[in-house]
Amino acid sequence: MNTALSAPCDRASAEATKCGFVPHPSWTIAATMLASSLAFIDGSVTNVALPAIGRDLHGGAADLQWTINAYLLPLSALLLLGGAAGDHYGRRRTLIAGILLFMLASIGCALAPSLTVLLAARAVQGIGAALLMPNSLGILGSSFEGEARGRAVGTWAAAGAIASAIGPPLGGWLVDAIGWRAIFYLNLPVAAAAIAIAWLYVRESAEGREPLDWLGGIFATLALGALTWALTLWSSQHRASAQTWIGLGAGIVLLSLFLLTEKKRGERAMMPLSLFGSRPFVGLSLLTFLLYGALGGLLVLLPYLLIVGGGYTPLQAGFALLPFSIVIGTASRLMGRLTGKIGPRWPLTLGPIVTGAGFALMIRAEPQASYWTTILPGIALIALGMAGAVAPLTTAVLSSVDSRHTSTASGLNSAIARTGGLIATALAGAVIAEVGASLTGAFHAAAIVAAVLAVAAGVTAFLTLEK
Repeated sequence: MNTALSAPCDRASAEATKCGFVPHPSWTIAATMLASSLAFIDGSVTNVALPAIGRDLHGGAADLQWTINAYLLPLSALLLLGGAAGDHYGRRRTLIAGILLFMLASIGCALAPSLTVLLAARAVQGIGAALLMPNSLGILGSSFEGEARGRAVGTWAAAGAIASAIGPPLGGWLVDAIGWRAIFYLNLPVAAAAIAIAWLYVRESAEGREPLDWLGGIFATLALGALTWALTLWSSQHRASAQTWIGLGAGIVLLSLFLLTEKKRGERAMMPLSLFGSRPFVGLSLLTFLLYGALGGLLVLLPYLLIVGGGYTPLQAGFALLPFSIVIGTASRLMGRLTGKIGPRWPLTLGPIVTGAGFALMIRAEPQASYWTTILPGIALIALGMAGAVAPLTTAVLSSVDSRHTSTASGLNSAIARTGGLIATALAGAVIAEVGASLTGAFHAAAIVAAVLAVAAGVTAFLTLEK
């Protein structure tokens, strides 16, 4: 992969400290880990609470999909704008604003009296996450270089995996003991700590002068919204109605308008199309979409299968996912260091292929049979493969741009990952709408599709990345 030259330190920073020196490296990493953990915790906790939310607020299959997608939609569409906002207003300032918005929206979710209010609060959570996610990673990318960057990103990824590991069992216990509303209160102490540390110890980045691409953000949001709505209708109804085709058509038109807007703005766009002139960058983008689409579908469907099809409690379903996050959390930092030495091509080739083998094992999943023989082997192999891909992918993306655009680059990669999960969740209604033996059969079919996507991601890395 071609690596752009790093931007020189500005004069003010150079006067205060040596170029490239981070005044509080440990606190900088801690602030970014806590901030990004909000998004990881929220995603993993909500998945195990879906059946309880559906019962309490009287939601059907499509409603449960929107409980996830109301959050993923603004997160996917606005991550690019969130990264650009960090470049424009300062990454620390934008990070803190995103955390605060996420915290307030979490209170709204916990107090929601109806499904409509819950979905609105979830959408605000997604906006907050779109601000904090790219800037937490952007701060790392602009604060560290070389192997230090690889170690920092590996630590960041490991913290996210640990947060994801803690989330499901803790959330499951809260759902059983108190109720699903309690899971959103988990975010409050983490958010408060992240704001305090970022305010006190993180160095602010230089502010940019380019205006933000608001029109591009609007078109991206509307396009993804229309496509998600259409796919959700199709999957939950098991047929393509007139509304489905109208939604797909509108989504394609809006997506075309988004691309035209980005082309017109050139390098001032939130998604500069010139980035896609690089074959490695295209390969990383396609790999991200395929791999995280497959993974996003599994993390929504497996807890649902275990709770509805296997009679698991939310706590038991949370513990069922625990090995996945433990393996990733243990291995991510090691893979971050290894990637700094050997490059990203082989980790990003072998990791997704191993992940695909794990998805293939999930066709043996039987929710009423032994967890240890039918569920755990697939989860463990998926986790092992993802551990080989998470940190190398992040490091490769950050290394592809200069330090002035790290927030934008990380935002684009995260947006592609979330879009893959968004589309997978929109299609998950075809499984969620089933009951009994049909639910298990539909899950097996989804596992096969996920296996194909993951292997295709590995092949993409091998064909497009440089040795």
